Amino acid sequence: MSKALNGNFTSKDQARNVRDDLIGSGIPQENIYIEEEARVIRVMIPTEERREIEEIFDRHGVTY
Repeated sequence: MSKALNGNFTSKDQARNVRDDLIGSGIPQENIYIEEEARVIRVMIPTEERREIEEIFDRHGVTY
């Protein structure tokens, strides 16, 4: 079952870096949504991948 994990970013560069890191870790690009106005990055993932996404968010200073 997939769930959304949302993170709040502070700059467009930070969001791009997170997206690139997520794609590099094997998350399909179509599962990553960036809402620039709300400054939210949303990742649709299976529950068992949550820890990996949290580690990427932590590495880039994204709060969730």
